[in-house]
Amino acid sequence: MSLKAVESENKPPRRARKRRRGRRGGTAVGTFGSLLPSLLTTCNLAAGFFAIVRASTGDPLTASYAIFVAAVFDMLDGRAARLTGSESRFGAEYDSIADTVSFGLAPAVIAFHSGALIDLKWAGWVMAFVYTACGSLRLARFNVSSGRYRDRFDGLPTPAAAGMVVSTVWFGGFLNSQGLGFTLPPVMVATGLVALGLLMVSPIPYRSFKEVNIRGSYSATVLMVIMALVLILEPGISFFAIGLAYVLSGPVAWWWRWRTGRALEAADEAPAEPGPNNSGSPTAESAPTSGPEGAR
Repeated sequence: MSLKAVESENKPPRRARKRRRGRRGGTAVGTFGSLLPSLLTTCNLAAGFFAIVRASTGDPLTASYAIFVAAVFDMLDGRAARLTGSESRFGAEYDSIADTVSFGLAPAVIAFHSGALIDLKWAGWVMAFVYTACGSLRLARFNVSSGRYRDRFDGLPTPAAAGMVVSTVWFGGFLNSQGLGFTLPPVMVATGLVALGLLMVSPIPYRSFKEVNIRGSYSATVLMVIMALVLILEPGISFFAIGLAYVLSGPVAWWWRWRTGRALEAADEAPAEPGPNNSGSPTAESAPTSGPEGAR
């Protein structure tokens, strides 16, 4: 038997070689898919770090834009993890660390410098730290339990609290551009930071909007388009108004349910919210679940 014939017998069939190449290519795609959520979370962390740097150099407006970019990456990393099937405990913990920097630390630094909290001396940094500490506790609690009630968060979400700080910076910039020269007293800025922090760790339920479904709804699509146009036309006013309305919606809705005795629909193995005619008491929170606040 010739040498050429022996080589042809030992060589694998062409189809088998193609299948091996396909498997190698599929492995590369799968590896990138598993890394994509962590890369997006790293972008979230980088935007938060950049916001801290810009705020420390006296540029709160650019810092606020960085927080907005961080919020976009925070939404994308969870979606990417679900689409690629790469949800993991590591990703959830890494996401919480990034959110602590972007939505817990960076907004406090922005408010500290732009709100002149340094004029309050030690009380200024302490009150700013209260916001950071409450944001960290809020994220830790979210990793343990996503909420006691269906389609509700327990406490103000950290991205919403950070958005309130960012929208306040934009609103102040809008007023200054109109020649009004409006500035908040440092005491009011510090008090607002503390209030946002306490709302984050409070048991007050906030709507998560997970139950809202705009697919196939013509009226909902039109409403979303109108809202997007309003936000784009004058973000300095619209974002501030929407953010303030959402922050106040939790306490107002809680007070209304307490007066009327209505109760929210409880999540699995969780008690209903107590009211005047419902003397329930909170119990241990439910098991960890993934939710739209970034955990994956």
